[in-house]
Amino acid sequence: MMKKGFGLILTGMLAFSLAACGEKVETKPAGSENGTGSKEKSEKISIVTGGTGGTYYPLGGEMAKIIKDNAGYETSSQASGASVENMTLIQDGEANLAFTQTDIASYATEGKEMFKDGKLDKIQAIGTLYPETVQIVTLKDSGIKSVDDLKGKKVSVGAPGSGTYANAEQILKVHGITMDDIKAQHLSFDESAEGIQDGNIDAAFITAGTPTGAVEALSASKGVTVLPIADDKIKALMDEHKFYIENTIESGTYKLESEVKTVAVLSMLVASKDLSEDTVYEITKAIFENTSKITHAKGKLIKGENALNGVGIELHPGAKKYFDEKGIK
Repeated sequence: MMKKGFGLILTGMLAFSLAACGEKVETKPAGSENGTGSKEKSEKISIVTGGTGGTYYPLGGEMAKIIKDNAGYETSSQASGASVENMTLIQDGEANLAFTQTDIASYATEGKEMFKDGKLDKIQAIGTLYPETVQIVTLKDSGIKSVDDLKGKKVSVGAPGSGTYANAEQILKVHGITMDDIKAQHLSFDESAEGIQDGNIDAAFITAGTPTGAVEALSASKGVTVLPIADDKIKALMDEHKFYIENTIESGTYKLESEVKTVAVLSMLVASKDLSEDTVYEITKAIFENTSKITHAKGKLIKGENALNGVGIELHPGAKKYFDEKGIK
């Protein structure tokens, strides 16, 4: 009791001394205001994005700021190898949130394609963001007018195990074409555009947001066309693979004279199953109620009312709670 009393006397004397010297004593407990009106949380959130030259990386930086300013979580955005790597980072507990494509997330949770060695069980959706369009690019004077015309041609289909390769395989399949029916080349988007320009390949599958830089560069020097996908083939793809949506490339893109109907997967934000319902609810609310603060060009395509389109995997309970409140299905 004497020790306790002596401690209280010392504490009182210290406070008196600081006040006498003009010092202001403040205690900022966890959960206090952070200057933006939201509460600072002790939990730290990490987002993995993609390469520094892509779209995911700058978007991730903007979303990290939105989460911090509006949900109060200290949030960091990190470059990564994008969709496939991001799924593994979530599974291994090395990230809380991740950008990915809807098809890659489906493969991960179902144990298919590049994840055929085992399904990942810690990945749940927050919501989709914007289309990643499947573009089958060739030159106007190539003589290739349809997907059926690709038989026997040199076609870039992306690296084996990549999302683009899977898209190519699925689209060829609904047209009754296999990889054995074409001369498959495994090139990057830039290499594909260069190959088409130099005449080394005839066409290329490119899955990316439009306009895609590599295709724009090609269209600056050559007349480009993008092959359409017929309505019945689009329906067949969407029936078999829930992550596809119908998509249209507008006329004028790549100097196209008319719009082109095709399909797209969607970019998506996913969360670790280990994050609590409350945390993901607050993150989801912060993002989809502050999309106007996203300055990146893709920001105008990110809308809460579209966030459940093409998701294809299980929603995180926190995201579901938010969208249920908003009546979004």
